[in-house]
Amino acid sequence: MRFNEKDASNLEQLLESLIRMVGKAHKNVDSLQKRVSQLEWLIREQQIEIRERGPVRTLSKQPRKRREKIPNHS
Repeated sequence: MRFNEKDASNLEQLLESLIRMVGKAHKNVDSLQKRVSQLEWLIREQQIEIRERGPVRTLSKQPRKRREKIPNHS
């Protein structure tokens, strides 16, 4: 099959568009993975806090301050 100049140009544009789409999809997956990691970290922290606190929850006017910050998985 032979391509003329117009077909080759169209194919090149199509390929460039595909590359941009894949790049954007990859960026979205990275962002989603970062959010999932943050949620997993929060869930683990809550589970540890519940285990440490035990079955009885103590209520106070001032919540405990966390010693750690949520990791930023950049």
